[in-house]
Amino acid sequence: MPTLSLFNIAAITITLAACFGYINHRWLRMPISIGLVIIALFASIIVMLVDIILPELGIQNAVRFSLAQIDFHETLMKGMLSFLLFAGALHVDIEDLLHRKYAITLMATFGVLISTFLIGFSMFYLTGLINLEIPLIYCLIFGSLIAPTDPVAVLGILKTVKVPRSLKAKIAGESLFNDGVGVVVFTILVAIATQTPSDDAIGAYEITRLFLLEAGGGAALGLATGYIAYLALKSIDEYTIEVLITLALVMMSYSLAYALHFSGPIAVVIAGLLIGNRGMRFAMSESTRDHVNKFWTLLDEIMNAALFLIIGFEILAITETATNLIATLIMIPVVLIARFIAVGLPISLLSLKAKYTPGAVVALTWGGLRGGISVALVLSLPNIPEKESLLAITYGVVIFSIIIQGLTVKKVVERFVK
Repeated sequence: MPTLSLFNIAAITITLAACFGYINHRWLRMPISIGLVIIALFASIIVMLVDIILPELGIQNAVRFSLAQIDFHETLMKGMLSFLLFAGALHVDIEDLLHRKYAITLMATFGVLISTFLIGFSMFYLTGLINLEIPLIYCLIFGSLIAPTDPVAVLGILKTVKVPRSLKAKIAGESLFNDGVGVVVFTILVAIATQTPSDDAIGAYEITRLFLLEAGGGAALGLATGYIAYLALKSIDEYTIEVLITLALVMMSYSLAYALHFSGPIAVVIAGLLIGNRGMRFAMSESTRDHVNKFWTLLDEIMNAALFLIIGFEILAITETATNLIATLIMIPVVLIARFIAVGLPISLLSLKAKYTPGAVVALTWGGLRGGISVALVLSLPNIPEKESLLAITYGVVIFSIIIQGLTVKKVVERFVK
């Protein structure tokens, strides 16, 4: 079977996204991210049925071969994610975040850790009851990759749901930062799981050092590169060059972060917040602001469409079994309960000193969508026997989150948020 070039893969992806996006807009009228996932899932099921009826055509194998050429982890984590996070941060009001800095910080750090361990230990004991033996360390790794909400999915849904400004700031702020923290926790746990007897033991000091280096280094790098870009933007008034500067800022910040072993997601979020607030106000003319906003909005929508289309088709790359299906059905409520506790504790502690939006915990729980980041992380795991089960469970939780939670979050917000 011939290998597709990068251009051909991109051409097929964008063409399908355009066709499916048209179908969704013309007839289904759902949020585009959800609509693309559903249509891609439906197309995948048709491919499976055709393959069962006419196996000699080998359609499913051909599609699987094409999907295998798209390294989802590399494509998202080392490519698309930087642009998507910057575009999201660009439109977030930093004043709103600063007013709720304690809640956002607690949910994005301790909330992720609470979820990781609640999900990990629950998975270890519950899957053991159905004879699905997954080592505890890999259960904790699953907890770390599924704990953070996906900023791409969350910010996409927020565009379609009317929520109080204070709650919107908490949801958006948490989703922008907790994925960076989640990736750091995931990286540390994978390092622990894959260390050999000859390696130096990873203790509490090393874990703390790695965490602070990744998260703190990423924030410092984003602040530094963002400020340099801000000074460059302030010194000229030519929108084509200024758009190019923002593009270079994202790519260079993310590349430097990986080279220095810092958190790339945190770096581009910090840079995006700086440019989206101080840069937009003091370093750009009205014409430049308009062009920068339109450029990043368009890029965000195109990449979102491609990302969620690929997520919908990924089901063809998963080997589903009855045991994996049962495990997925078990873990969906576990993930939701862990999320409820992880956001409920910080909000409850902080509400002793300040009043928070009634129903905020419920909205944050149900609105905490998982997405492509979780799928990309699980695909990056080494080839261990449990990887297929972890992939199937992760995919099931993500699909439930995007479709069921995504389609009902508006009703939940209207019902519980006062």
